[in-house]
Amino acid sequence: MKQKIIYIILITILIIVPIFALSDFRLSLLSKFLVFSIVAISINLLWGYTGILSLGHGVYFALGGYSMAMYLKLQSQPLPDFMEWSGIETLPWFWKPFQHLPFALAMVILLPVTLALLVGIPLFKSGTKGVYFTIISQAITLIMSILFVGQQGFTGGSNGITGFDGLFGYSLSDPNLIKILYLMAVLILVAIYFIVRFMLNTHGGIIIRAIRDRETRLRFLGYKTDSFKILTLATSAAIAGVAGALFVPIVGIISPSIMSILMSTEFVIWVAIGGRATLLGPIIGALVINYAKTSFSESMPEYWWYFYGFLFIAATIIVPKGIVGSLLEKKWFINALNKIKNE
Repeated sequence: MKQKIIYIILITILIIVPIFALSDFRLSLLSKFLVFSIVAISINLLWGYTGILSLGHGVYFALGGYSMAMYLKLQSQPLPDFMEWSGIETLPWFWKPFQHLPFALAMVILLPVTLALLVGIPLFKSGTKGVYFTIISQAITLIMSILFVGQQGFTGGSNGITGFDGLFGYSLSDPNLIKILYLMAVLILVAIYFIVRFMLNTHGGIIIRAIRDRETRLRFLGYKTDSFKILTLATSAAIAGVAGALFVPIVGIISPSIMSILMSTEFVIWVAIGGRATLLGPIIGALVINYAKTSFSESMPEYWWYFYGFLFIAATIIVPKGIVGSLLEKKWFINALNKIKNE
């Protein structure tokens, strides 16, 4: 028991240290990496545990981000500047409710979940699975990004939505807000980690893993696997939407580039390298890869993408189960974990 208290104290110190040790820029960067870890968890829930690979999670992430961005924009400008440029003189009806924070927060979850249901219900009910679902998720991503770029007057077009005054009475560059957002990112990441952990330990969690491993046998036993897949997709989309909402005040912008196929593919790479079907793998993968990306792009920007490609290939060949997945196969690592649990 005393050992566990010590571990909790050490983790708490590890969380607090960056607030004092890092500059505002680096702390904001770490906050963004933590947000990406939340997205990685949502991908892992769907791909790692249910066996459904989605290359369209950038859309759910962006929908949560746009919901928060619309609220922040209306706090700074009653009529957004990009609407004035497009000749729109009055605020569109679907923008007006976003003047209120409770509505915007509700849409952060409801919009991604609604789209997930519109995608998941017809596809899974018709028996779509495997690579076919992956391809369709890519197509939906492409359609949505084109739609948002084309609606310049309502979405800001390719430039997206930016120019926010601030949040909670602070400007986005205020050091106090940067610290608050960092702590929010940590708390939300921890909360979602334990929520997903709880879900996976329930009867439903066992079923979705059985869908990944032996879906046909599960159907023979009388389970409606399509319903479980729809529910998992909706839950995953909701988590991605929450991450998107947190991303906007940290970065200060949301644009259609966030929902691109490239961004969705990066999400998947983080999970693959960190270790899918593990709880910590997506978090480790997102943090390590984004730290490496930042470091290499600052020192050797022309070589970064070559390294990124090599890293993914090497991870696939050398450690196909990812960083955490490979460690879990080591006896010394398992013994260490068991020791911590027993103490």
